[in-house]
Amino acid sequence: MKTEYLFKQPKTLLNKGTGFLSGYSHSLNPYTGCTFGCSYCYVRQMPVSTFREGEWGNWVDIKQGAAEIFRKELKRAKTKGNVSIFMSSSTDPYQPIEHHERVTRSLLEVMVEDPPEFLLVQTRSALIRRDIDLLLLLKDRVRVSMTVETDREDIRKYFSPYAPPIQARLETLRLLKDAGVPTQVAIAPILPSSGDFADKLLPLVNRICIDDYFMGDGSGGKRTRNLKIDSLYKTLGMEEWYHPSAYKIVYDRFKRVFPEEQIFISQKGFEP
Repeated sequence: MKTEYLFKQPKTLLNKGTGFLSGYSHSLNPYTGCTFGCSYCYVRQMPVSTFREGEWGNWVDIKQGAAEIFRKELKRAKTKGNVSIFMSSSTDPYQPIEHHERVTRSLLEVMVEDPPEFLLVQTRSALIRRDIDLLLLLKDRVRVSMTVETDREDIRKYFSPYAPPIQARLETLRLLKDAGVPTQVAIAPILPSSGDFADKLLPLVNRICIDDYFMGDGSGGKRTRNLKIDSLYKTLGMEEWYHPSAYKIVYDRFKRVFPEEQIFISQKGFEP
């Protein structure tokens, strides 16, 4: 898959937290576009994608000068009240281009200098291990939310072939835990998984967030329904996993292994 990279000069970085992210004062996206290009990504149905030439996953805008813009915006936002940040709502802050461009790291450096009240970093990439040094400086003001939709690599390859392997994410979770970085696993969206999923995560995290298309795409499932995601489940003969009640399969399995107070459903699990 050939990717088009464009350098853009953004006027603003911080966006007001609304809807699903209303628990946050702001969301923050170091990039526009995402080369992981997951088949089920709700951003495919948002204006940032629908009004853009080129398929979602084939282009990325790199935000130049992001740190300086963010530094000024963060300072200004703090004069109006507590600042809590969700990074990121419509891209993965640790997609492959971050290896070279380091936009996300530059934003973290600003937050280390001038910490927000709370920062949630949402990713599915092992690259976040590079920034453990900065995450530790934020102490209890940060939580890493690592997406692990399934423990089955065959399922991962079917739904998101360009996303990082499951094992790399699990190894990263172990490194984050050993370092002492507050971390959770986001099973979002729910993909078919094995009965051993919870046991694999138990040594790695003490907080689980379970979310699906119907609760978590910001439109009651309409965005992902328009992507014809149901046909992917039908091809596998796993239609029961694409249903508003499917989250209960995962919840019941995890409840046998994790204390109930460590398991969160949908929006509640992502809140500060």
